[in-house]
Amino acid sequence: MSTRIDVNDLDIFYGAFHAVQGVNMVIEPKSVTAFIGPSGCGKSTFLRTLNRMHEVIPGGRVQGEVLIDGKNLYGPGVDPVNVRREVGMVFQRPNPFPTMSIKENVLAGVKLNSKRISSAAADDLVERSLRGANLWTEVKDRLDKPGSGLSGGQQQRLCIARAIAVQPEVILMDEPCSALDPISTLAIEDLINELKSDYTVVIVTHNMQQAARVSDRTGFFNLEATGKPGRLVEMDETSKIFNNPAQQATEDYISGRFG
Repeated sequence: MSTRIDVNDLDIFYGAFHAVQGVNMVIEPKSVTAFIGPSGCGKSTFLRTLNRMHEVIPGGRVQGEVLIDGKNLYGPGVDPVNVRREVGMVFQRPNPFPTMSIKENVLAGVKLNSKRISSAAADDLVERSLRGANLWTEVKDRLDKPGSGLSGGQQQRLCIARAIAVQPEVILMDEPCSALDPISTLAIEDLINELKSDYTVVIVTHNMQQAARVSDRTGFFNLEATGKPGRLVEMDETSKIFNNPAQQATEDYISGRFG
């Protein structure tokens, strides 16, 4: 699968409130795309529309199209549960299931999807997923211990292993390092670079240095004033966004003149 995402004229609402307006973009397959911008400009809200998590919030709705390989996620008859299998999400704070072991955490999504799996296949999937999240060597001798007993950085990598165990095409990450120390942050950034060989990765980050380090393309979101909808100001190759942006607002934000 190429797993390209095309967003066409997307407007996002919470009830009557217009949260994000008129987003058009292409997210390239097997790449890392980062969204930056000040707090409250709609980055995370937009990210959640890419796997239909936005509509879980009461009053959450969208107008427009989100196409994955040409198929509209919001088309008639599309099951949002199937969308979330194809497009995984890793949240801001590590959230392993506290009553589950490391192994059970990895398998949680698979079992939630009612997939029958043999013990041998489960063991193989756990190892492959933990290796994919660069966590296997650290936890292989304590798979039956609680996932909540791991360090913060290990917990976040466990959540990434849980996400990739269901074999998605796309992985979304909402500020995946904001609760982590610098060493754990580096481990996650290295992992993001590795994941793009198999997945289309989209991250939201407030850390502009992180966006510059890990992403191939960057989108800058902004809003005119409090209460106004957020907008995608521009999106381009990351090197261009940080070194020669097309819009003055982007340059002002990156240089620290506002935001």
